[in-house]
Amino acid sequence: MEKNTKWIMANEFANLTPLEIFHKENEKIEIPPHDPTLKNFHMLVRKNFTLQTLQPATLKITADDYYKLYINGEFVAQGPAPGYHFSYNFNTIDVEKFLRVGENTIAVHVHYMGLINRVLNSGDLRQGLIAQLEMDGKTILSTDSSWKYTRAKEYTATRTTGYETQFIEDFDSRLEAKGWMLPDFDDTSWQATTEVATDHVLVEQTTDLVNVYEIKPASVSRQNDYFLIDFGQEITGRLKVRANGERGQEVTIMYGEEMDGEIPRHQMRCNCDYLDTWILSGEEDELNQYDYKAFRYVAITAQSVIESSIVAEVRHYPMDEAACELTTNSQLLHDIWNICANGVKYGTQEGYLDCPSREKGQYLGDSVIIAHAQAYLSGDLRLFRKAINDFVLSAKICPGLMAVAPGSFMQEIADYSLLWPYMVLTYYRLSSDTAFLRQMLPIAEGILSHFDQYKRPDGLIESALDKWNLIDWPPNLRDDYDFDERGSGCHNVINAFYVGAVKTVGQIRAILDISTDDEGKEFEDLRESFIREFFKQELGLFTDTKESSHTALHSNTLPLFFSLHPDGATPSMVELIRQKGFSCGVYHSYFLLKGLAAVGEHELMYDLLTNQSERGWVNMLREGATTCFEAWGVDQKWNTSLCHPWASSPIIIMIEDLKPPEGVSVHVKHKFC
Repeated sequence: MEKNTKWIMANEFANLTPLEIFHKENEKIEIPPHDPTLKNFHMLVRKNFTLQTLQPATLKITADDYYKLYINGEFVAQGPAPGYHFSYNFNTIDVEKFLRVGENTIAVHVHYMGLINRVLNSGDLRQGLIAQLEMDGKTILSTDSSWKYTRAKEYTATRTTGYETQFIEDFDSRLEAKGWMLPDFDDTSWQATTEVATDHVLVEQTTDLVNVYEIKPASVSRQNDYFLIDFGQEITGRLKVRANGERGQEVTIMYGEEMDGEIPRHQMRCNCDYLDTWILSGEEDELNQYDYKAFRYVAITAQSVIESSIVAEVRHYPMDEAACELTTNSQLLHDIWNICANGVKYGTQEGYLDCPSREKGQYLGDSVIIAHAQAYLSGDLRLFRKAINDFVLSAKICPGLMAVAPGSFMQEIADYSLLWPYMVLTYYRLSSDTAFLRQMLPIAEGILSHFDQYKRPDGLIESALDKWNLIDWPPNLRDDYDFDERGSGCHNVINAFYVGAVKTVGQIRAILDISTDDEGKEFEDLRESFIREFFKQELGLFTDTKESSHTALHSNTLPLFFSLHPDGATPSMVELIRQKGFSCGVYHSYFLLKGLAAVGEHELMYDLLTNQSERGWVNMLREGATTCFEAWGVDQKWNTSLCHPWASSPIIIMIEDLKPPEGVSVHVKHKFC
């Protein structure tokens, strides 16, 4: 952006000091109260201008929190990808096809959520936008105080849903400024925006904008006084529909991932209540909700709704369906692949989301799996690289990294931080980008240095409690792991991740040809300390702690995954896995399956991948999954989301590790063959 391009704000925010919202999770800080009237602030901004000729044109634009861009009434794009204000993304968009000779209008719908959550860096009173139109390389228009705005009043809800994830989108068409995106709209009553000095540090977004497109329902049926709409599978997006009713008439809209009798289950398992009210104006109205939901079914009051207008506007990160193709004679493997691929597709927005409903946050541990699968499915590594960098930026808050990035919700998980070097190494193995690997090495070393504060004389760590020790999630799928996740002491899982991180950093250094003999000795010494502390020779298994006799699945799969087990212990550890199966969460199954592959147990790996018990992907299919679930079944977690791409490890396993039994053929064509 050029220096004379101004950041503009709504006047309501112009004289406010940004709130400091970043802190370590356990650090008690007092954030000044946020004016509730400035939450869920929808700002409509417009600028008329005249063109004498048409030339190649690009628009550089960003907004805080989010924008939807229209030119001459046509939707152009939306963004940016969430970012910290000290590294804030802007988009460069080709807009020539939307312009015309004569009068033109750029219209931008900016939403400031004002909530502390995992979705955005919001709740900090940073609001507004900046934009710069260039033609043939020259700036012909940029944001300044001549751009006019008003606050959109039709978004009336104050209730939120999920984990303060979004506002319920009650919509009052009587209050809508219809036609505000068009050149002939009368904006004489609108206010001038305010030019401000912003502390945003702008960087050009390296990833694509999300794809936004319409799909028709798989079916629409009349049920009593409402239409029941089924889109055929779980999607992410919003309902678009028109209605022609009396002024003040209320239309009820219920969304759900599944049905609850004859209506969608709008009070969803995942803790979202998708029940909206639409008030009609007396003219022909179009529902124009702003945010997106995760849903399959919709029920909408039938009176006055124009049935032929019902569509869904879907959104997700671009995915070339031809970039990765599975060929198999196994219908079961085909179906498992499909729900996992759909989970990744709809759960990947401007980042890798743990779920596109309750949280909409990019979690580090989830991203280890999702990024790996998405890279194969899309053939595109840019989002993978961006996610790695998002967590690098979180080192400004803690050098041991945050669990969610970017985002204003401060959460730290030790297991996830220790997986970041593995994520970087996975990216390198797909990209062969040595320069990027070298750039990331100091961050990986910084993570290890952060955990050094918890080292014992034998090199293991204990009471690493500045971050949550997750172990697995949900707690009822930890196989009765014998250690309190928030408790003091030395336990197996966090040390497996720690020793594994030391090993991974050593591998990175070796690739960069900067490893030393002492470094190899450090890992071997740590491995021996891990074995001495947790391995019980008489059992041939690892226990959860030195004092415990309990041998949780997790305490033995991670040593297999990171190759920390002693020689000769493999058979007993594999037998434990055979007996326990998936006595773990869906997230941990990635490490279990990869661990079996690492010791050549491909038959057991296949049997678990396709097992018919209540814990496996087959059970998801049995329960009607069209995207992979958060847990093995809808009732196995108290707030299960039915689109959770951390369950997508079969994509990776089928590509990298699967050796199917005789008679089963599996071939995957992908870019990284």
